[in-house]
Amino acid sequence: MTSSLFPADSSRVELDTGGQILPEVRLVESSGDTVTLSLALADIALAVGSPVTLRWPAGPRGRHSRRGTVQRIDENRIDLRMVGEVEIEQLRNYVRGGGGESVLLVRPGEPEAIGYVHDISEHSVRAHFTGVELRPGQEMRLRIQLSDEIVEFPAIALRVSSIRQQVPVRGPLMVEMVAIFDQDERQAKVIRRYVLQLQLAARREAAAAQRLADEVFAEAVEAR
Repeated sequence: MTSSLFPADSSRVELDTGGQILPEVRLVESSGDTVTLSLALADIALAVGSPVTLRWPAGPRGRHSRRGTVQRIDENRIDLRMVGEVEIEQLRNYVRGGGGESVLLVRPGEPEAIGYVHDISEHSVRAHFTGVELRPGQEMRLRIQLSDEIVEFPAIALRVSSIRQQVPVRGPLMVEMVAIFDQDERQAKVIRRYVLQLQLAARREAAAAQRLADEVFAEAVEAR
């Protein structure tokens, strides 16, 4: 690897396939822009040409990351062709959360479709749609309602999985999509603030539930 920022051979890196994040993948070796990784591939949906991202620590600033594509798969090893430069992902960009928000899918020449969000971050969204056909690499525009604010941006489908409803009767195609996008800072702040507010509310609810459980337990002990 040409960049001195890249970790040494035998280091552990994180492999992001777009649908799965594998935190402890061993880097066998790197040479130029080619990287060989060792990992169990049985439960991982990867194919030659699949886009991936590697990440590794960058100290208090966050994490280094570099994108690549799968060039070869051989038993428990894969070769990646890395592209672009090593980037720094700030810790704030890791904020991910939400779920259930309405999302409007707009594609050229196709009818608009409404789905719902599984989770969202400042640079990606995982969403569910029914009765639409999508493919990796497809360009689109997404409009998402986050509380009383709306964010809208062009996006690219990174990963798509589809299954047709069969029970109790054959039904529509159900699609889950991971899309990536570049955000302007204003909309990034909207997403970050929204997710952090949800996380804060969840922590408050958990703390309240714990206090209630403690009170019930204390009353039960006193009643003995």
